[in-house]
Amino acid sequence: MACAQGTSLSGVVRDSTGAAITAAHVELKAGSHSSQTVTDSSGAFSFTGIPDTSGTVSVTAKGFAQVDQDWSAANGTPAPLTIILQPSAVNQQVIVTADRTQTRLSDSPASDIVLSQDTLQNTAALTVDDKLRQVPGFSLFRRSSSRIANPTTLGVSLRGLGSGSGSSRALVLEDGVPLNDPFGSWVYWDRVPEAAISSVEVAQEGASSLYGSEALSGVIQFLTRQPTPAGLSIETSYGTENTPDLSLWAGGEKGGWFSTFGGEVFQTDGYYLVPEEDRGTIDTRANSAHGTADLTVGRKFGSQGQDEIFVRGLYFDDSRNNGTPYQTNSIRMGQSVIGANLQLGNFGSLTLRSYGVFETYHQGFSSVGAGRDSETPTDQQTVPAEGIGESAVWTRSAGSRQTLVAGFDEHEEIGRSDEILFSAKKDTSAGGRQRTFGLFGEDIIELAPRWLLTLSGRYDHWSNFNASLYSLPFSSETPTVTPYANRSYDAFDPRATLLHQFNDHISWSTSVYRAFRAPTLNELYRSFRQGTTTTDANSALRAERLTGVETGVDVHTLNQRLELRGVFFFNYVINPVSNVPCTGADAPPPCILASSGSTQVRENLGRTMAPGFEIDAVTNITQHIQLSTGYQYVNATILSSPGIAPSLANTWVAQVPHQNITFQATYANPRILTVSFDGRMVGKQYDTTGNSNLMGGYFVLDATASRSIGGGVQLFAAAENMLDRGYLFSLSGGPELGLPLTARFGLRFDFPGR
Repeated sequence: MACAQGTSLSGVVRDSTGAAITAAHVELKAGSHSSQTVTDSSGAFSFTGIPDTSGTVSVTAKGFAQVDQDWSAANGTPAPLTIILQPSAVNQQVIVTADRTQTRLSDSPASDIVLSQDTLQNTAALTVDDKLRQVPGFSLFRRSSSRIANPTTLGVSLRGLGSGSGSSRALVLEDGVPLNDPFGSWVYWDRVPEAAISSVEVAQEGASSLYGSEALSGVIQFLTRQPTPAGLSIETSYGTENTPDLSLWAGGEKGGWFSTFGGEVFQTDGYYLVPEEDRGTIDTRANSAHGTADLTVGRKFGSQGQDEIFVRGLYFDDSRNNGTPYQTNSIRMGQSVIGANLQLGNFGSLTLRSYGVFETYHQGFSSVGAGRDSETPTDQQTVPAEGIGESAVWTRSAGSRQTLVAGFDEHEEIGRSDEILFSAKKDTSAGGRQRTFGLFGEDIIELAPRWLLTLSGRYDHWSNFNASLYSLPFSSETPTVTPYANRSYDAFDPRATLLHQFNDHISWSTSVYRAFRAPTLNELYRSFRQGTTTTDANSALRAERLTGVETGVDVHTLNQRLELRGVFFFNYVINPVSNVPCTGADAPPPCILASSGSTQVRENLGRTMAPGFEIDAVTNITQHIQLSTGYQYVNATILSSPGIAPSLANTWVAQVPHQNITFQATYANPRILTVSFDGRMVGKQYDTTGNSNLMGGYFVLDATASRSIGGGVQLFAAAENMLDRGYLFSLSGGPELGLPLTARFGLRFDFPGR
């Protein structure tokens, strides 16, 4: 009998032209038995010792649609299989971010983007935020990389909707849990181990109709790897500037229990931020070190094991030197998450999350003397903060043409900034609490076979309370306590998206939306001094409100080997928050002029406008060669600025370039070599509100190469800014340089091999 010695099965995997597909992933199932392999250089695969006479084979390969094929040995040894893969169509990709439920990418606006694990690995940048800069609309508050930047400058925005305050204008999530800092809304990009990332989804339009505050310009979500299939992945490298890095992920399931672990350790000696001709004796290298550990344990249950509950814990530690002895910062953070994913049968599905994050942030500021040969501490800051929240999302199909989504979320941020102000000779403590409750609903309607209408809306109520300013001069034993008034607000944000699939190759979508962002505790209550500039808080700040529209076309042609996307958008913001200079001795409140140096205050500017367009193209020239490019133009300008700075009208929004161009060229043949070149050109931009400090445009070129040596091991090398082009990321406190030429080499290990 065939099964006495075990059954053998072989086959070959080809594309539609008959060319062999190497490194395709082949999974065989036969009853309770399963095994995996990858195709060799001729596209062949084989299995031996199969303890059954029938089953299925599933084949997947990058850029191709999955194929499932039955096999049988009932009449003897099964004939070799020939499996033909077709290029993957966009409508076979599923995303969750844009609609808070699983949705085909083809049913989402043309501006939504998915970055796969392979795409991230084939990008030379070391940090995740630098990898995301290949998305033309993605930008941080400054041009600097998170590997050396002050964390308070790591707020993210999309489509030119940044401003001069440093807070994020986009919500960043990891598996549905916010990553934005509870006190200042900046993002610690290195707290997510890269080895644990399955994909990144970017929704580039106002998303407050589903996500509330902080989703003003969109949502970025990291989706982490699932415990099945079980595996282990390790990536380690060593580079210039004494930069070792180790990232790992492990996961599996047994007896209904599952667990995953992601961890990362990193350090770099960094580089001198100040150009050599301006450098003084107090200048040191900007460096950083961090470690993160993320553990999840859960249990599956139900008749088919589709329901699950889990607990998750994270610890994150990061420390930095920002270029001089007194300018340092560090963060210690712990986070816990409890969640459940439940299938309710005819009643749909329910996703539940509850989380808490607790952190303490330290930072030192200083004033650098003339010639950069002396330094005086001006401010020593400690920020204890916490954020707690919970959410529920219910999804149900209503007939064959309708999907309903509804839910709520509630979160509260608590924090204060305890500061020793050496320049003002006093101790201060400022902070408070912010609580938000939101209800949302969405209806995804197939109006006709090729017409899809998505309607969503959300009501938010938030309040600021228990806020005060404590001040104690060095020369006094009697503190002054200034309470801030409790304030509450409401917002309703709708969104409508209409999508038409003309045929299998062309689709068109248009969206109209409202969005908002509530000021952070940092913007409302914390004043600070850096160098000779004092920045005042403003407890009277109002929420930013956005009205936007976009329309775009997505074209797939040449047998799905070429994709073209074009999107026009227009965003109009009322009351954007920015750091505004206070000028003149009679500057009105909330300006409180410092006794020395300059003063600026966080203020609602009035109105800004950001119209623009994006063009993207991806083409698979052959099975192994892919080219992609993207261009964005956005005219982000201040339309009006009443109050303390009316002269800001008709100026550019600070830290927003009007043009971005990116490209990537990849040759991917794991059996031989994978090589990728990434280019990024960024146009000129102004460092500060008022357009007084102009930073010119720049171009950087990165490259990476890798090769599999068998056994799941891959060697790689990467270089960033390989042309060593100098560019500025700050001028306000003196010129500071972006990342110079850096290089690293390392290895990846995957079990089972990818």
